[in-house]
Amino acid sequence: MNISVVIPTYNRKHTLPRAIESVLHQTLQPIEIILVDDGSNDGTKKWIKTTYPAIKLIEQSNQGVSAARNVGIKFAKYKWIALLDSDDEWLPEKLERQIEALQQNPEIKFCHTEEIWIRNGVRVNQKKKHQKYGGYIFEKCLDICRISPSSAIFHQSLLDDAGYFDEALSVCEDYDLWLRITAEYPVLFLDEPLINKYGGHEDQLSKVPDGIEIYRIQVLEKLIQQEFTFSQKKSMEKMLIRKLKIYAIGAQKRGREQAFNQTMKRINELSAPS
Repeated sequence: MNISVVIPTYNRKHTLPRAIESVLHQTLQPIEIILVDDGSNDGTKKWIKTTYPAIKLIEQSNQGVSAARNVGIKFAKYKWIALLDSDDEWLPEKLERQIEALQQNPEIKFCHTEEIWIRNGVRVNQKKKHQKYGGYIFEKCLDICRISPSSAIFHQSLLDDAGYFDEALSVCEDYDLWLRITAEYPVLFLDEPLINKYGGHEDQLSKVPDGIEIYRIQVLEKLIQQEFTFSQKKSMEKMLIRKLKIYAIGAQKRGREQAFNQTMKRINELSAPS
């Protein structure tokens, strides 16, 4: 099984060595590594060409992580894609363990793994709500994003069917895509930590001033307008109402009357008998 690794990056020359070296030290080596430089101005381009000339470097103006991933995936020579964020790190047996599992389950085209969380240099425990699953997991993916891009290996045909990363989304683009994929396909989950996922740094993409829940609301609002089964749409609407209620409480506490009223109006629309 030939694997193309896609690493999107933007001004991450300070973390890229760790990410790239974790790929180069895999017990089973990928065939190609593609690095998409999304308009960095920190010398990434020159450094990659000098230090890692074998890496396939794609340069583009700054368009966001979704566009960078999409470009890399479409450029890939091989159909099996492994993603790695430029601030994360694979453990040495990551690819080997996933490829073995996929070869033992040839009907499945998506695999993800457990992960180790490191915040500001300190390992932290995940909460029960962050539990990960395998199989048909659409319902379990509605509340939070349960699949880390850096742990995912998938066949490109899934994206040809479900669509690629939504380039209009700057946050929760992974939550959006995984919902579209898991609505149609089962996934394989390896319940062993095979990546180090780093957080707490200032340029972390999921650190947003308004809180991440508003972006999940936007994704659900978008997806309920698309083609899903009746049952899946009802599940999305139920989760959307739940998240809107949480958002409304927060808006009310902060004295944001207009946001509170608009949110309550939307809750009433969704709750009305169809």
